[in-house]
Amino acid sequence: MIMDRLLAEFFRLHFPRPPATPAQIAAFEAHVGWKLDADLCAFYLHSDGGTLFEAQPDASYRILSLAEIRRARVAIMGQDDDKYGAPSQYTLVDMQDTDYVILDTAQQARGAYPLFDAWHETYPVTKPIASSFAEFLGSAMRSDGFSYWLDG
Repeated sequence: MIMDRLLAEFFRLHFPRPPATPAQIAAFEAHVGWKLDADLCAFYLHSDGGTLFEAQPDASYRILSLAEIRRARVAIMGQDDDKYGAPSQYTLVDMQDTDYVILDTAQQARGAYPLFDAWHETYPVTKPIASSFAEFLGSAMRSDGFSYWLDG
């Protein structure tokens, strides 16, 4: 399984957090009203967030804990109103520069949520960057700490 390989690399080379419990995942899903896809569930059962390349507070890739995931429009724009973005978009990774990687729960394809770059200056306009969390995590871990989807 791809996630098994990615999780092994994440634990070997990066900065995982203690795992979420099945009860924490169930509580999160009940609170937000959507279920984690298989990749995200596997990740959170192994690590409730974490960072890539550097430990906090210096990490540019900070995968949010379940408790930190929120509607993108609230995290980015400070407003829970449709004019500030779709209610189906949630933050997943804090890039530490007013940039987030978000997922859209309304666009699930082949059992996975697509991921998007969501920059404060242009949000709610987003850029697709991965078709699944596994694709994102693999690309991010090969990025040497840079936002792999940006030109240059």
